Amino acid sequence: LGHFEDFGSMMNQPIQFANAEDKQEFSKFPTKAGRRSLSRSISQSSTDSYSSAASYTDSSDDETSPRDKAQVNSHGSTDFCVKNIKQAEFGRREIEIAEQDMSALISLRKRAQGEKPLAGAKIVGCTHITAQTAVLIETLVALGAQCRWTACNIYSTQNEVAASLAEIGVAVFAWKGESEDDFWWCIDRCVNTEGWQANMILDDGGDLTHWVYKKYPSVFKKVRGIVEESVTGVHRLYQLSKAGKLCVPAMNVNDSVTKQKFDNLYCCRESILDGLKRTTDIMFGGKQVVVCGYGEVGKGCCTALKALGAIVCITEIDPICALQACMDGFRVVKLSEVIRQMDVVITCTGNKNVVSREQLDRMKNGCIVCNMGHSNTEIDVASLRSPELTWERVRSQVDHIIWPDGKRVILLAEGRLLNLSCSTVPTFVLSITATTQALALIELYNAPEGRYKQDVYLLPKKMDEYVASLHLPNFDAHLTELSDEQAKYMGLNKNGPFKPNYYRSVSL
Repeated sequence: LGHFEDFGSMMNQPIQFANAEDKQEFSKFPTKAGRRSLSRSISQSSTDSYSSAASYTDSSDDETSPRDKAQVNSHGSTDFCVKNIKQAEFGRREIEIAEQDMSALISLRKRAQGEKPLAGAKIVGCTHITAQTAVLIETLVALGAQCRWTACNIYSTQNEVAASLAEIGVAVFAWKGESEDDFWWCIDRCVNTEGWQANMILDDGGDLTHWVYKKYPSVFKKVRGIVEESVTGVHRLYQLSKAGKLCVPAMNVNDSVTKQKFDNLYCCRESILDGLKRTTDIMFGGKQVVVCGYGEVGKGCCTALKALGAIVCITEIDPICALQACMDGFRVVKLSEVIRQMDVVITCTGNKNVVSREQLDRMKNGCIVCNMGHSNTEIDVASLRSPELTWERVRSQVDHIIWPDGKRVILLAEGRLLNLSCSTVPTFVLSITATTQALALIELYNAPEGRYKQDVYLLPKKMDEYVASLHLPNFDAHLTELSDEQAKYMGLNKNGPFKPNYYRSVSL
């Protein structure tokens, strides 16, 4: 104790300097007040890095809604609504970076732009608006299409990318942090415009398709095809088809092998960790994690978490997926059995109320809850907006929900898609999905009358295999060719397709 007393009295003594130079050097360091200011500055920078989620934010931006701003691009067009058109140059650099890892899509653009297979196509799209999606949109334009675009997620838009698209003449209506009212307003502005009527739909989640079907039935009937890439949107299409209300052909891209195996599995395997790290700084080793759903998204999440030492268990409704989880070394449980012990709860089902209010009430203090499925309905977030609970925003996309007894549950992205709301996803994987979407649009738009009826179709396997082949040069991969004898023995064409149309390579 005496040593500490000596240390305390020593700290109260003025600092002695050997010479004037030492004193001058010391004065360069921040004072106590300065250190507090510096600390705040560092803390603010840390917060900013999370809020940006790889998206540039101009410090001059104000809180004015883009709907209330009068903006014009350098060509005099006002047919767009973005956060800040002045960010276009920065967005262009983001797009150019993305192009470097999307060589297959660029290759498709170069091969087909002379033929203009989408000439006359008027595509209205509702997807995540990121640098990678911009490469897809610009490819569609290069192939002859006119495009109007909005965002399928209110948190995933890169504002600078939206500005860059608006600058080159694409009618974009999207910005990061839209309200629910903004979301539907943006969709309506894309669809409802004078002198322009969509004849193709590219959707991610089914919201755009639902809006056109409900509000503009005459437009919906004249659409030549719908391309849908999410499990939620595909489910909605099958419901319309079953009810006899789907009056146009639709392509189910979600269940193509290239989408399921690469976007859903490999993409989520990497992006789940990125999203959780950026928002919570969590260390995974030893953490108790439950993943709801063992489809391809769930498989990717579980593989990544297990590799970093997390103790992972699964919930499933499908006995086949449940058996796969068991064979992969995971316990299959009911959420109600383990909810009290879990450090992290992740939903990956595409369903609704997978995590109920009762289960949220039973979670332990500090439990992290997030969603990796498309829809924001998997976690019963609405039930948390009640008078007895307090919401505390601690970082961008990170809320502490505080119970009356002081318990805190950490909710990420308000239950929306974690990886695209809070981080980024690998560009190469998005190249695979984007190339698949482009080919599906080309196929539906150019198909002769009668090839596709008013139903939902899987992407032809020949196209699936073509998408994969376009990406093989990135790995300097060389395919083995069948001999004539081998092809005859297997009953195959030497050039494919090598699998029947019902083949999916994965079980959901």
